Order: sequence, then C-alpha cells, then structure tokens
Amino acid sequence: MSLPRNIDALLNTARVATSNALSSPKILEYLAVYGYAPAKIQQGFSLYETAQAAQQKQKAEYGEQIGATVVLNEAWETANKSYIKFLKIARITFKDDAGIATQLGLSGSRKDSLSGWLMQAQQFYSNLLNNADLIKRLNEFGITADKLKAGQSELQAVETANLVQTKEKGESQNATKVRDTVVDSLSAWLSDFIAIGRIALEEEPQLLESLGILQRS
Repeated sequence: MSLPRNIDALLNTARVATSNALSSPKILEYLAVYGYAPAKIQQGFSLYETAQAAQQKQKAEYGEQIGATVVLNEAWETANKSYIKFLKIARITFKDDAGIATQLGLSGSRKDSLSGWLMQAQQFYSNLLNNADLIKRLNEFGITADKLKAGQSELQAVETANLVQTKEKGESQNATKVRDTVVDSLSAWLSDFIAIGRIALEEEPQLLESLGILQRS
C-alpha cells in the first residue's frame, strides 16, 4: 500500500490506522512485539493531529490570501478607471507642453505590473495636486481638485489593499511551509507503521484491514 499523495487522504489514512490500532487490544498486542507499544502509536496519532491542524491553518490562510487578492483587484480596477479618465483629459489639456507631460508622466503606455502602475499613478496625482495652476487648467474640462483627490483616495485604497494582500500571501506561504514539514514527518512515521503492521498482522488480515491497510494481492 503506497501512501496517498493527496494530503487530506493521507491524513485520513493516518487517523484510521492510529485510532483503530489504539482502540484494539488485540492489535496492540501484535504490534507491541515489533516495538509499537501504545505510547509509540500515540506519538503517531499526535503527529496526525498536528498535521491536521496545520492543514486547516494552511487552508484558512490561503483563503484569506485569495480574499485579499480579490479586494486588491477590485480596488485596482476602480482606481484605474478614474486614473485613466483623468489621464486622457490631462493629455488633451497639456498636449502642447512637454514639460508638464513629463512631470505628470502622461506619455507612453501604463505599466502592467501593480508596482509600475502605482508609481505612475502616484506621480500623476502627487504632482498635479501640488500645482494649483495645472488644476485650474483642468477645470475647463470639468476636472476639479475634489475629483482628483477622490481619485487619489482610490489610489491609496489600492496601496492599502496591496499591503494587506502581501501580508496574507506571506502568512499563507509560511503556513504551507509549516504544513508540509509536519506532513512529511507524519508520512515518514506512517510509512514505517504500515510496513510493520503488515508483518505483525500478516496472519490476521481482518485486523490489518481494520487499520485501513489492504492486503497485497
């Protein structure tokens, strides 16, 4: 019997094997001959509990990462709509002023990466809102300081969401690393336990199967 590759299936295999062994005096008697006293089997069950908790923790952290990513993407989409609208109007307003175009970062395409996009949007809002004359020229096309500040607030919401998503990603990665370490330990323990169980219960196939260990054909 090879161990399941799926972690949840492996956990179930470990739970069945250790729980049923510990609840059967007859199985314990057979296993004790080969060095698996109840205390040693209990160690395996404790490994299972630790791995099970780590698996649930990893799933929770990964779920939080997914949720944070959704929030980030929604905030980015909202902020980008406002930013691109302002950008297009600014390009029309300052089409004959290369200096202002450079100051506001009007030329060229927008970056695909979040970090690149944030730098462009930050440059645009910061330099624009710090120059009353530029805002006055934009007023001709219905763009006011309040509208620009609202757009900047949307940008700040993206920055905040990005920090949260980065934090959740790190916690998810750490939870995965911890989970994988304890699962590896459980897998190694269970592999030996099953191998010994086959030997100890060779003449008692029904007991072997009660541990979830199928006989080799």
